[in-house]
Amino acid sequence: MNLNFTPEELAFREEVRSFVAENLPADIKQKVLNGLILKSDDYIRWQKILHAKGWGGPSWKKEFGGTGWDPTRQYIFEEECSAAGAPRAIPFGLKMVAPVIMQFGSPAQQQRYLPKILSADEWWCQGYSEPGAGSDLASVKTRAVREGDHYIVNGQKTWTTQGQYADWIFCLVRTDLEVKPQRGISFLLIDMKTPGITVRPIITMDGAHEVNEVWLENVKVPVENLVGEENMGWTYAKFLLGHERTNIAGIGIAKRELARLKRIAAKEMKNGQPLIKDPMFSARIAQIEIDLTALEITNLRVLSAEAERRAPGPEASILKIKGTEIQQAITEMLTQVVGPYALPLRRDAMELGYQGEAVGPEYAVALSAQYLNMRKLSIYGGSNEIQKNIISQMILGL
Repeated sequence: MNLNFTPEELAFREEVRSFVAENLPADIKQKVLNGLILKSDDYIRWQKILHAKGWGGPSWKKEFGGTGWDPTRQYIFEEECSAAGAPRAIPFGLKMVAPVIMQFGSPAQQQRYLPKILSADEWWCQGYSEPGAGSDLASVKTRAVREGDHYIVNGQKTWTTQGQYADWIFCLVRTDLEVKPQRGISFLLIDMKTPGITVRPIITMDGAHEVNEVWLENVKVPVENLVGEENMGWTYAKFLLGHERTNIAGIGIAKRELARLKRIAAKEMKNGQPLIKDPMFSARIAQIEIDLTALEITNLRVLSAEAERRAPGPEASILKIKGTEIQQAITEMLTQVVGPYALPLRRDAMELGYQGEAVGPEYAVALSAQYLNMRKLSIYGGSNEIQKNIISQMILGL
């Protein structure tokens, strides 16, 4: 197994680096590198720039309008974009529902949905979690009853990230009550403008409106919006979650934020010298860097397996657990670096883009909100406790 990049891959990295440097809008870059609030338009603008270049679908096959890149080039692309301060691609369309439609959807569904996902003309959200059905998705209760050429859907979804912007939602719904839970679930694509859908905000502890609850009351969904076969949605859901958990690892983002931590620690003073020179503080940074390097090597091993067409085993869960722990550790250290300046939760300054009126240095403005927001990482995409159970079953046979 060779984990080194080839000369061709290194040349590709330079091509990506040059393109991003020349085309990433300065205002978006400034927001990302300083942890400020990104609007939906920021994500859409960057996706449209990539789409115009032909890079809108880094992980997509060429037959669907993607790049056709192998997993290593996909990894290089995401790492370079993260390092440069590009916004992370909104995964719900590009990296979650699109692969399901490619793999299990009908040709008509592929032609209808994939081009608009790629061009960012339609925004998607995820309808998986429910009250009482988070990590245990087999317990979903949202019901879909077929009446002629429609399903009538009733139920509630929660923690629906960025559902306030969404044009479409992909939902797990229960279509059969008589079989075991995993066998009675179907995968539906639902237009968010359909009568009977209500989106209500959930304000998180960092003051953000990022997630929502979505109510569905007698929502009529055409049968043609069923992906694959009825009652086979659990299979499609597991396929999707494998993509989600690998994405959550966020290695490129963690490397960028670790570099940011070092820059800030070089500015903050303790006992007359930069905090970065404090032995105990430096030792903690070194431990994070060691963990991140090990995680990156694990990720490269997964890429190597994919290139050889070997399906990864429990690595997706390992990447999810360790990746989220590292990101949380970095945000914790960032708040410690600036001390009391991290205490104010100044969402107004973050929303405006730092204007100089906040207490403390510019780089401290977003740290409190970031710390609070990143607590969610160990829960969503399947809680880390559930991922540990998956690892124990797959490796230890417990």
